[in-house]
Amino acid sequence: RIQTSIQKDLRLSERHSNFLLSVTHELKTPLASNKLYLQTLLKHTSLSESKKEEIIAQALNENKRLEAMIENILTATRLDNHHFELNKSEIDFSSFLLEIAEKWSRTRNAVQADVEKGIRFKVDPFVIDTIFNNLLENAHKYAGKNAVVTIYARIEGNHIVCGVKDDGPGVPEQFRNEIFEKFTRIGNEETRIEKGTGLGLYIVKELVEMKDGNIVCLSNGDKGTNFEITLPYGK
Repeated sequence: RIQTSIQKDLRLSERHSNFLLSVTHELKTPLASNKLYLQTLLKHTSLSESKKEEIIAQALNENKRLEAMIENILTATRLDNHHFELNKSEIDFSSFLLEIAEKWSRTRNAVQADVEKGIRFKVDPFVIDTIFNNLLENAHKYAGKNAVVTIYARIEGNHIVCGVKDDGPGVPEQFRNEIFEKFTRIGNEETRIEKGTGLGLYIVKELVEMKDGNIVCLSNGDKGTNFEITLPYGK
């Protein structure tokens, strides 16, 4: 038991160190990029309007990425400190998911939707937005550029079954439970290509469980990953 406890503490310490390395890199990258964009605009005053607009759009995208990372860190902190409060209201869950898919398709990557119409229930819109944006961000990073990503939802009995699936390389079975732990990212932080802090799936799991729900990482048939959420319908 003592050896198991020590190994667990060592793994947590390693994940925490990886998190600090990752956050440092994630903070520096958009700041350095935006500094370069601003310097370009200042030095090259003769740039065409279209080029200026392109540079500004790139700077705004970097800023959005920075905002999303900071919001995830703040959300994780509130969850850990039990300071996260739900502000529930009845929403058209089906339309809400379709809007998320449309926004991603317009601004990031194409997202298909397989959403049953007319699903309505009482929930905190921020929670649903956070859950699905983190799942889509995860698919965006790890499924590959040409992957087919689908957001889905349907009613099964007294539950809503929903989630995000892709046809990327998938998650090895031995890591499917571990990836929901805080700071966990598969691979070595110093050589990993994909960006991230290891908080996204942890936040998703915590928020789903606040709704008395459950999330699992499944295979998407022969290829890819399926993050499937089951929520009590009507709660």
